[in-house]
This record gives sequence, C-alpha cells and structure tokens, in this order.
Amino acid sequence: MLFLEQMTNKTALVIGATGLVGEETLKQLLKCADYNKVIALPRKPLSIKNAKLENPVVDFDKPEQYNNIKADDVFCAMGTTIGKAGSQAAFKKVDYEIPLSVAGFAVKNGATKFILVSSMGANARSGIFYSRTKGELEQALAKLKYKAVIVVRPSILLGDRKEQRTGEAIGRFAAEKLSFLFAGPLAKYKGTPVDLLAGVMIKMANGDKAGVQIVENDEIFAIAEK
Repeated sequence: MLFLEQMTNKTALVIGATGLVGEETLKQLLKCADYNKVIALPRKPLSIKNAKLENPVVDFDKPEQYNNIKADDVFCAMGTTIGKAGSQAAFKKVDYEIPLSVAGFAVKNGATKFILVSSMGANARSGIFYSRTKGELEQALAKLKYKAVIVVRPSILLGDRKEQRTGEAIGRFAAEKLSFLFAGPLAKYKGTPVDLLAGVMIKMANGDKAGVQIVENDEIFAIAEK
C-alpha cells in the first residue's frame, strides 16, 4: 500500500507543452495514475482543462516566476528551429538555456528525474549547430544531480503539428508514405509517432534505472513493444 501511495502522489512538470511532443506527453500524463498532479509551464494559457493540471503562465526571462516549482519528474519537450527563432542565439535560448535553467531549479527543489526529447545525431562536438546544441544540453544535464536523466533521440516526428515546417513536412511525408524503405539497417531512421514516444518517456520515468540513459530511435520502438 505504501508503494502505491508513493506512486500516485507524484508530480510531473512539463515544459514545451504546446509543441507536438509536449502536448501529447501532457495529455498522457493527465491520464496516468502514477501522477496526481501535472504542472505545465507555457508562455500562454492552455486550452486543456483537467483537475490534475496546474498551468501557471511564465516568462522564462524571469526565473523568479518558476524557480520555486516542485516536481518529481521533469519532462522537457522544448524545441524550435533556427528559422522560427530568427538566429542561432535565439535558437540556443529555447533549446539549451531555458531547459537547463528549469532543470537546475527543479533538481534543487527535489526533482529526481529529467526526461529530455533530444534528436538523432545529437553530439556536443558536431559541426552542425543544431546537433551540437542538442548534444551540449545533454552533457549539461548529465552534470546535474538527478537520480536519472533520460534522453530520447527520435527520428522524424509523426503527428499533427499545428505549425507548418516545410523541411519537416517533407520528412514526414517520406517517413509515412515510404515507410517500407526503412527496413533492415535503415530501420533506426523510421519516423517516430509522437503518441508512442510520449508513452515511452512516461514508462521510462516510472522505471527504476538510475544514471544517464540515452535512448536511440530504434530503442524507443523496442521499449514500446515490451
């Protein structure tokens, strides 16, 4: 009974809840019995209404608005494109600085697990700015005192995105319509459905494994099938 009580009294914190993965993760967390409270930190109010949901609107340039928030598990689905951000500096603020700031405050306030949506090819030494920034965030999170840092690296995300990103649209078309090509050695590159990805993130957050866990795209599918 004590174990069940502990599980159902957990709080999840979601940043990036208005994006494709974040929104799906939020929806699944609200249905998950392992959490009795879910906190989302968007820049504007969410349309979702749920008794478990707390939705304080924050300005991420003002850490005092979120530095006292407490949660057990932090789910980060923050992400943009350089085109939308307008510059590399603006991109890095969204994809690196804000997640790391929230992660730092959350662990000081008692959070034990951080679950990050990263990207295939993330590498702090990459010559590609996008991949390097993703890798740098992974490295920075690994240095924080979390019991577990879970990094998922999906391929092209499959789902209904509200905003149109031309490059991603082409990639999704290939991933969906030409899925038969992603077999054998190419299987690790097949498109990742966001509902499957969100489910794996929540499943891993409620596992017992500690330390830094890097989950590549093919492993995401393998975990989902278990």
